[in-house]
Amino acid sequence: MAAAAINSGLRSFLVNGTQRPFTPSFFRQLSIPTYPFLPNTCPPSCRPFCSVSPLTTSQQDETFHNSNSKTPPNILHILEQRGLLESVTSDSLRDPNLGPLKVYCGFDPTAESLHLGNLLGIIVLSWFLRCGHNAVALIGGATGRVGDPSGKSIERPELDLDTLEKNVNGIGGIVKKILECTPNVCENAGEVEILNNYDWWKDVKFLDFLRDVGRYARVGTMMSKESVKKRLENAEQGMSYAEFTYQLLQGYDFVHLYEKEGVNVQIGGSDQWGNITAGTDLIRRIIGKNSENGGVAGNVPVVYGLTFPLLLKSDGTKFGKSEDGAIWLSPSLLSPYKFYQYFFSVPDDDVVRFLKILTFLSIEEIAEIERDMGKPGYVPNTAQRRLAEEVTRFVHGQEGLEEALKATEALKPGNADTKLDWKTIEGIAADVPSCSMNYDQVLNIPILDLCVSSGLLESKSAARRMLKQGGLYLNNTKVDSESKKIEAGDIVDDKVILLSAGKKNKMVVRIS
Repeated sequence: MAAAAINSGLRSFLVNGTQRPFTPSFFRQLSIPTYPFLPNTCPPSCRPFCSVSPLTTSQQDETFHNSNSKTPPNILHILEQRGLLESVTSDSLRDPNLGPLKVYCGFDPTAESLHLGNLLGIIVLSWFLRCGHNAVALIGGATGRVGDPSGKSIERPELDLDTLEKNVNGIGGIVKKILECTPNVCENAGEVEILNNYDWWKDVKFLDFLRDVGRYARVGTMMSKESVKKRLENAEQGMSYAEFTYQLLQGYDFVHLYEKEGVNVQIGGSDQWGNITAGTDLIRRIIGKNSENGGVAGNVPVVYGLTFPLLLKSDGTKFGKSEDGAIWLSPSLLSPYKFYQYFFSVPDDDVVRFLKILTFLSIEEIAEIERDMGKPGYVPNTAQRRLAEEVTRFVHGQEGLEEALKATEALKPGNADTKLDWKTIEGIAADVPSCSMNYDQVLNIPILDLCVSSGLLESKSAARRMLKQGGLYLNNTKVDSESKKIEAGDIVDDKVILLSAGKKNKMVVRIS
């Protein structure tokens, strides 16, 4: 088999201590036959998630569409095609005969919610699941007590244990909710587990760690990691010993998961390459060790590391939680409406890239959307609307998407077909002015007076002019008469009123 020849030729390179990344450009330089890895065998219900652009030669196209083929979609081909592959420790992941893999991605609980920058890890896990592999989301209840120095210029602040536990539970719940629906997407989808690394670290003693892990780590290799070198360049800040050992903690997580859970792939953002290869190196040294000196002996364990590009803003900066307006994945920190609106508002320059990396639409469909954007008569934000729908549905489910769409419609005055409820109005309250008033301050008062007392308009004369111009709305319904008074039925769910003066000037009145 050609794959066996490739593996043989790469073996000496893979088992040395450096494990430089194989990038997509590196693959193209190798003399490797192209495999038709992706037969279009998915049933119609899952095909949008599994299909990719066919390969170029007629022979490959014939094999690609061979309905009798049982070869599962190849994960590297999909990730590379969608711009989700940065580096991989071994090209043998392309082997079509490779059995189901078990892949993990780690999430440190530095906040009670993940944010948009973490979403790519969940996306890539989901692609593995959709290709028939199994997945583990590892919450860093232990490593979160140290803090990953990757990509950081200063040491992370220490979290108290109560906050850490709250964050662990919050992140675990978010990941589980997003990924647990995946088996319904495609009939061959794998299983997903949520684990906490504190479960195996809590009983480890320092001397045992030095004996069982530290003796196999090479300081020179650890010092060469990019996350370490960048910090050491700043003599004033430097790096603490705790941060320096983080790569060993994450590396041993891979050892434990390999031995106890059968995990053989670790994925992460491009800034995690050093931590990931620390894990593959530890597995090679600890499990393939020589008992006398810790050198590699016998069969080398087959494990893989894979990184994806970081999700960057149009200005080249990372998405994070420290910046104002972080795009949180938890609906308690950012409503599905605001989440939806973020993607609805992305620039045209970013929308196609986001469709490829953040959705499961087929490459063909995305290409069609891109072509439509350049045609005469294209309705602005049509591509953004599709992006917002797909990403919101993936993160918040169909119910969250419907909530976002309903709230979006609620911001369109005069759309009386949209039935408003308290939850919908509260979903937009963070984005428009609001006030609180007592029930008896509102009931039976003229609408013009409420517009002034709530702060929507500065005077009754201004409210009267707005009404005569047809721009005054009560709960999305146009107000036609100056004599209109607030009735009990106008108070939505006995809790809120939405006033609108024109298209953009709004006020949420909370009733107490």
